[in-house]
Amino acid sequence: MTRRQSTSRRIFSGGISKWIFILPSLILLAFFALPLFALVYRSIEPDFFANTLSRQAFQALKLSLGTSSLSTMITVLLGTPLAYLLARWKFKFKSWLELVIDLPIVLPPSVAGLALLIAFGRRGIFGAYLSEIGISIPFTTTAVIMAQLFVAAPLFIRSARIGFAHVDKQLEESAYVEGANQWQVFYEIMLPISARALASGTILTWTRALGEFGATILFAGNLEGVTQTMPIAIYIGFERDLGVAMALSVVLILVSVVLLILTKKIDNEEE
Repeated sequence: MTRRQSTSRRIFSGGISKWIFILPSLILLAFFALPLFALVYRSIEPDFFANTLSRQAFQALKLSLGTSSLSTMITVLLGTPLAYLLARWKFKFKSWLELVIDLPIVLPPSVAGLALLIAFGRRGIFGAYLSEIGISIPFTTTAVIMAQLFVAAPLFIRSARIGFAHVDKQLEESAYVEGANQWQVFYEIMLPISARALASGTILTWTRALGEFGATILFAGNLEGVTQTMPIAIYIGFERDLGVAMALSVVLILVSVVLLILTKKIDNEEE
């Protein structure tokens, strides 16, 4: 075989081997992209802005933004100390605690909603005691926040835990040698170094809370202006007004794209 024939065969075989990777990738990418393109394409119509600015859509958007923001704030306030504890402390049953925290990530949202209802419903294990003192959680805006918190908070805790775990232990030990206390080490060393991981986890948590549906509709129900978030409004709009459902879907897609771009930017800066 001549050198030219060998080179031609190598180029030919190399081209075929590349398509073994390219073709399946293109098929899956098309599967992801085409439904989104179809939704955006069908949504662009003369009534798009009217549907987006309708009373139902505006109330759902306002409620979703408010509850998801509040649930994210609660997650950051309560989840940051917990993530630090899991990342830097050693104690018994730590792995079981991590399992409990990570479990809502893999649970079906309907199971999460049912669990919240059994626990905090009017006839639930803990809800019955709350009812005796005049506190009713189900089918209120508080229930929406609790549902979002239950399914979204583990994402922040996982991201923050990884960020804290990657901080060089020598920095922590050096700070203690210099006389720093636990709070000073956390505030002046751990937080600044883990800031990108915390920011990325916060964005992912807010995105997940904004799109929460299953747990919310089971635990909080569908009360317009009270518990009807954007995903629920989309589901109801599919039966009543498809234009509103598509308009809200496009808004959610745009918000999600912006948040994912921010997350990617944060991750790239960290690299």
